[in-house]
Amino acid sequence: MKIARIPGLRPGLLLGATLALFACGGGGGSGGGGGEGDPPPAPPAPPVDPAPPVAPLSEAEAVRFLSQATFGPSESAVDDLVDRGLEDWFTDQLEQPATLHLESVLAEFPDGGEFLDENGQPIEGLIFLPGNSLWAAMIEGPDQLRQRMAFALSQILVVSANSNVAFAPQALAQYADVLTEGAFGNYRDLLEAVTYTPAMSVYLTYLRNQKADPLTGRVPDENYARELLQLFTIGLVELNADGTPVGDGQGGQVELFDNEDITELAKVFTGLSFAGSAFNTPLRFLPVDSFHIPLDTFDAFHSTESKQFLDTAIPAGTLTEDSIDMALDAIFGHPNVGPFIGRQLIQRFVTSAPEPAYVQRVGAAFDAGSYTLPSGEVVGSGNRGDLSAVIAAILFDDEARGPDARERESFGKLREPVLRFTHWARAFDINSADASNEVILRNTSGAESLGQHPYLSPSVFNFYRPGYIAPGTSTGEAGLTAPELQITNATSIVGYANFITAYALELTPKVSPGQPATFVPDYSDEIAVAQDANALVQHLDDKLAHGSLHTVTKERIADITDSIDGSSDAGRLLRAQVASVLVMTSPEYIVLR
Repeated sequence: MKIARIPGLRPGLLLGATLALFACGGGGGSGGGGGEGDPPPAPPAPPVDPAPPVAPLSEAEAVRFLSQATFGPSESAVDDLVDRGLEDWFTDQLEQPATLHLESVLAEFPDGGEFLDENGQPIEGLIFLPGNSLWAAMIEGPDQLRQRMAFALSQILVVSANSNVAFAPQALAQYADVLTEGAFGNYRDLLEAVTYTPAMSVYLTYLRNQKADPLTGRVPDENYARELLQLFTIGLVELNADGTPVGDGQGGQVELFDNEDITELAKVFTGLSFAGSAFNTPLRFLPVDSFHIPLDTFDAFHSTESKQFLDTAIPAGTLTEDSIDMALDAIFGHPNVGPFIGRQLIQRFVTSAPEPAYVQRVGAAFDAGSYTLPSGEVVGSGNRGDLSAVIAAILFDDEARGPDARERESFGKLREPVLRFTHWARAFDINSADASNEVILRNTSGAESLGQHPYLSPSVFNFYRPGYIAPGTSTGEAGLTAPELQITNATSIVGYANFITAYALELTPKVSPGQPATFVPDYSDEIAVAQDANALVQHLDDKLAHGSLHTVTKERIADITDSIDGSSDAGRLLRAQVASVLVMTSPEYIVLR
């Protein structure tokens, strides 16, 4: 693909184009007027200024936009985006059916639905099924924007198989489906759906949480109450509309809640257990579908005491479902939610240290539940918390699309390791994303691998904190948040290089070596230009990094590539493989700007 650069183009920003229509007023001339009692003719309508024409989208901007909004630009996706334009592509993505996981995971279970063996351990191979489905959806799913949003949400509303959740892979698959289906819905609805998932209840230990018992000293589990506030909705301190902390007048910040609030809120999440059985039915006697359908409420185990938190009071005697509804309504209604969630989503899609004004605009879209695209088309239902409006505000904001922000040293983000790999797979059009035979895709969370794996974070705090400032770095000295730097170290840098090299050279170990190969890349476009090392590197720069590589970087990669004999088909393939790895490990590629 050759990148067409248009001088003076304001990159990525589409303006709606219409033809100017001029209305002419009718009136009587000297020979054709009406009678004496007829109304006077209407005055001519003022001319309508034509909207600015739509600037054609360059391939470079298409590659950049898809790098932000999907799991990586493929050649066909770039061509489609250039043909359609940003807005048409975006609105079409909002309508794409969701690629889900539960059905494909259950299809691999034994006929009876069992998933644990006689020792209570997961049947061999089943625990990897959600990961296999996730890789396939991220790489091959046509609903790329939805999948990318679900992945972003999974790093806020964290559930990890690095826990007892791994024992019920269908529960993890159902949880992933909840995030996928809710990716463009309302955040309040998503919070409720998440609350009733078996996976979250196991992960944050409120499954079969019971009301207090003074005789035994039992008190409700507080895990979910704490993380619901601290991580999923409002954060720890009061925020301005632009996401900056509110000062307390003494150089400190205003804390939003204390442990008493958590203790009171924990009472709300009592009385929830698996559906289709009694509250304390042993796991081995549960219906097989209980692990992947919403939890049920059991009022006999729910605390009917009054509950007071965040200036909210739930009256005594309120039953389980109503208590949860009232609590979620109160928390969702807090003004922190928009900027708190909006800032983290900006970090996942566009830039690690977003300007406060950017956060404020995205938060405003969250609060309004709508966003007006450059053409004038409105995205969103108009209900507060509409996530389709939020992602529109993130991707179409001038910070994301305009030319000025990317010139600032503070702008941009490290591409997440998972996104680098999926980009490689999509850019080089692998033959299949069936990961069932790929040993190293079963768990890529180790630093010697990618350092990240979907739904396998080390804790509820994700792989990296949104407020992480890397010590001993230039970004740290500037006070800039850079979450992905928390998993970037000497081991993970080498681990990623080795990982992507193994895939580029088709050297990955297989679970069953005799099975047909998957994740086989197509380097035919690169082989066609590999005889000329400079042409190959420029092609890969355009294809992978939207032409962002510095001249010195390209020269170094070309020199290394040129040292490989390119006179044979095998030599040209090796040139293509090595050059692709060198581009995808370059600083200009790793930092998406």
